[in-house]
Amino acid sequence: MHTDQTSPDSHAMPRLPRFLTAVLPVVAVAVSASLITQPNIPTWYANLQKPGFTPPNWAFPVAWTLLYTMMAYALWRILALPENRPGRAAAIVAFFVQLVLNGTWSFAFFGGRSPLAGLVVIAALIVAILVTIRAFWRLDRPAGLLLVPYLAWVCYATLLNGTIWQLNG
Repeated sequence: MHTDQTSPDSHAMPRLPRFLTAVLPVVAVAVSASLITQPNIPTWYANLQKPGFTPPNWAFPVAWTLLYTMMAYALWRILALPENRPGRAAAIVAFFVQLVLNGTWSFAFFGGRSPLAGLVVIAALIVAILVTIRAFWRLDRPAGLLLVPYLAWVCYATLLNGTIWQLNG
């Protein structure tokens, strides 16, 4: 378990840069995804056939706000570890790979109006989240656990995405 305090010999990232590194990229993905998604909800998405287990539209921003917050906090915890800690750099790379895939899904599904493209991206996203959880877990179990609800939601979203593709393909 790590401590939250940094010392000159720990070589951990100071608090403000750590906060900005953990939060700003997550917010950038959330905002860009929202900008591409929102205009398509009342138009293209509203006209798709959807399964009975589709949540109401208001549930998505609530869920994603919580998940993005947990993701940023998990990264913040990993960034608090000493920079020379074995596995830290790889864990951070894994996090950013999954974050890019997370944002890419919105552009594939909503921007491209393609449930099939969304399905391809979300399958890769699940793998990337699993890699990230494993890497985080080895360094800081709470950080790894913070990503488990995200994985669960993305698995549910994959089922939803796949069913939408099947119903509308």
